Amino acid sequence: MVAANEWAQAKNILCVRLDSLGDVLMTTPALRALKGSRPDRRLTLLTSSAGGPVAALIPEIEQVLVYDAPWLKATDPRTNSQPELAIAAQLRQAGFEAAVIFTVYSQNPLPTAMLCYLADIPLRLAYCRENPYQLLTHWLPDPEPDHCLRHEVRRQLDLVAAAGCQTADERLSLRLPAEAHGQVRSLLREVGVNLEQPWLVIHPGASAPSRRYPAEHFAEVARRLQVEQGYQILFTGTGAEADLIDLIRTEMTGPAYSLANRLDLGQFAALLALSPLLISNNTGPVHLAAAVGTPMVDLYALTNPQHTPWAVPHRLLFHDVPCKYCYKSVCPEGHHNCLRLVSPQMVVQAVSSLLAETAQAKPGRNPQESPVKYIGAS
Repeated sequence: MVAANEWAQAKNILCVRLDSLGDVLMTTPALRALKGSRPDRRLTLLTSSAGGPVAALIPEIEQVLVYDAPWLKATDPRTNSQPELAIAAQLRQAGFEAAVIFTVYSQNPLPTAMLCYLADIPLRLAYCRENPYQLLTHWLPDPEPDHCLRHEVRRQLDLVAAAGCQTADERLSLRLPAEAHGQVRSLLREVGVNLEQPWLVIHPGASAPSRRYPAEHFAEVARRLQVEQGYQILFTGTGAEADLIDLIRTEMTGPAYSLANRLDLGQFAALLALSPLLISNNTGPVHLAAAVGTPMVDLYALTNPQHTPWAVPHRLLFHDVPCKYCYKSVCPEGHHNCLRLVSPQMVVQAVSSLLAETAQAKPGRNPQESPVKYIGAS
């Protein structure tokens, strides 16, 4: 067990989350718990280049360090160990008193623990499947997936709770740039969106092919919402997703707007905060929308069960399949049925019911106030 009294004395803490945007956001309630347990505590986040931009918008974090670890799949191949030696030296120089290593249960914390050990950080906490001996001074046996499955937010809250750090506010954290709202309104006027008329955002991309709803289905959803219900449709995405968005806009046959590759992360968050609703695959923007309290229809590929929208009104759409929870970036069966068999009509119905539920105002994001809604096609 973790000796909480030792952690109570730690003022300068390194938090490690070497993952992407959504993973970093789902760690923010645990960061709030760490920060709130001691008002003068300083938190530094060590994260990947994919997680760095959103980390800069998290109010609990004083400093962000970016490091792409060779034990994570998204990192380019190394030719030598110089980056590891350099980051260990940088961490040692910072004089951290403690380190909390946040991982999903499929990740091994021991390479990161070794890094923190080499940096001479005296307290080191993580989940671990095997006895880490001296690499971790404090550790919790990892119960997942054999004994339980928790939401990623709950998993990290439970980890820091073992060190005596808790919070009553379990919402995701995000701080929008002051100028972002004005910039977004100007962009919306520029592309032709009338904010006095019904509108919503569709984000059709995702990094993993297994988590992408078919383009032709997105086109039919957008067409129905536009023709049958009068919604203005605004698409968002990266530069690499611009062709996908153009394809969907062509297939839906009606006018639609795009801000693909025109928003930085702060502006994107401000757009989602302004939007009445988001339709998206299960990808980073879902968690960004949850952080700003925007209702969403989440087209949730059943690759894993831990990353559903947290503490925000939503509809979760999927087709239940025998091969669910495959944890694969590419559908191992090749059929994509967990998303492909979700009909456009189901999506339109989910949008209508959720918008009716949230029409007056975006509700509070307390988990008790915003129960999770599941819709599955059988």
